[in-house]
Amino acid sequence: MPISAAQRAALITATTVLLAAGCSDGADDTAAATKPSGSAGLSALTEQKLVWAPCTAPSAAEGGGPAPSPLPGGTPWECSFLQAPLDWAKPEGETIELALIRARARDGDNRIGSLLFNFGGPGGSGITGLPGFANEYESLRSRYDLVSFDPRGVGRSDPVECATDKELDAYYALDFTPDDAAEERTLSDAQKKYAAGCEQDAGAALPHVGTENAARDMDLMRQVLGDDKLHYFGISYGTELGGVYAHLFPENVGRAVLDAVVDPDAGVEEGALGQAKGFQLALDNFAQDCVDRGDECTLPGTSVAEVESFVTDLLASLDKKPIPGIGSRELTQTQATNGIAQALYSKEYWPYLEQGLEAADGGDGALLLSLSDSMNGRSQTGSYSNIQAANAAINCVDFKERYTLGQAKERLGEFREASPVFGDFMGWALASCSQWPVPGTWENPDVSAPGSAPVLVVGTTGDPATPYEGTRAMVNALGKGVGVEVTYEGEGHGAYNSGNACVKKTVDAYLLDGKLPASGTVCK
Repeated sequence: MPISAAQRAALITATTVLLAAGCSDGADDTAAATKPSGSAGLSALTEQKLVWAPCTAPSAAEGGGPAPSPLPGGTPWECSFLQAPLDWAKPEGETIELALIRARARDGDNRIGSLLFNFGGPGGSGITGLPGFANEYESLRSRYDLVSFDPRGVGRSDPVECATDKELDAYYALDFTPDDAAEERTLSDAQKKYAAGCEQDAGAALPHVGTENAARDMDLMRQVLGDDKLHYFGISYGTELGGVYAHLFPENVGRAVLDAVVDPDAGVEEGALGQAKGFQLALDNFAQDCVDRGDECTLPGTSVAEVESFVTDLLASLDKKPIPGIGSRELTQTQATNGIAQALYSKEYWPYLEQGLEAADGGDGALLLSLSDSMNGRSQTGSYSNIQAANAAINCVDFKERYTLGQAKERLGEFREASPVFGDFMGWALASCSQWPVPGTWENPDVSAPGSAPVLVVGTTGDPATPYEGTRAMVNALGKGVGVEVTYEGEGHGAYNSGNACVKKTVDAYLLDGKLPASGTVCK
């Protein structure tokens, strides 16, 4: 059935992680008063005083939208800027500006400190993410100031931007699963141009947007915020960032939670293969739900295999001929696959996926294109946030591996076996850093943290983006007595916001009262 404009607008609002919020930009007079002048030594940076001001509407790079509304009880959102070294190997050198946002604790007399959030990506804006999800964390605000930030290269923190909005429309419509040599050349040329655009925009900052620098930024935030320990809540990529922080600063870890866990043992290929399997598992579960509902499900097929055959046939037809999408934009195979993946992040989006697939089969690609736009950070006005540019920049400076298109092509068989729907896309994506202009840092991140306080590690069995196996890997890698494993038997990316009362009670008990669950606790 066709989706109305109102439904499409509601969907984009519901699915995008770049929710409405923001802070004043770097030219703001109040924020400028907090800056050390010129180059600053580390002691000057740790002693800087943040000047908090009312938050204004987010920038285009942060996703746009209105300024964040006050919290229950009228608590306002406050924003500021922190100065950090551009290169942590040279703390006396040039600085960059990092945007922060906070909401003060309700119970100041029993305040524990600041609780710092990273919502993942990499590339997601914390300035927009925290107000967007704040209602889910209101219980934690009883004793914490809720704080988040745009990591370096993201949103309002010296964002990496690689192309114009018009160029991005064309780039995301490309065929990212080439079928012949001509399509391979087209993809290679586009990736080269995209990487060159990133380098031209970011310049000298591009080598310094990686996770290790972001972790060091967080310890500077801890000091400037006045906290003896860093209390932290990391989701998705935020778990990798939190693990790296624990490795670098084990003595500074306070109460920390890692939810939707990235496997620290997985390199580029292992991580991509794991995601192919994870999204395939989520699609299997979606298809099984469709079969179980019988005639209530509008998709054809009486078995999981038949439902998924319908999906693969639809994608094959889009590879040959796109269909009308939104306005003059068409739905391509790449965008349809992207939209399917976006809808698998949460079981709440399954009805949209069912409706979008049915509509596309009838020649209307608007809903799947809306889902794809949400994944790529495209607003209804046609402007893009920098979430995908920052994602590429951070991943490519983190990981050393550089696969050519030819090397990626050689591995497609294994990826197709892992997922008939997502395998090709994940396999070809191995080459996404092949033409990146700066080298990577590691094979995989070191998160060993002997001497750290306990870290709660929460995994979801049906998580498509960070497969459940990464939970145990993170617990083991953090080290004996550090990682405390909690399992949520459910669907979706992330457990705390799933609505499961057991997970919320377990996490809140640790963060608010310091009560650790037994490692191996299972919530159903």
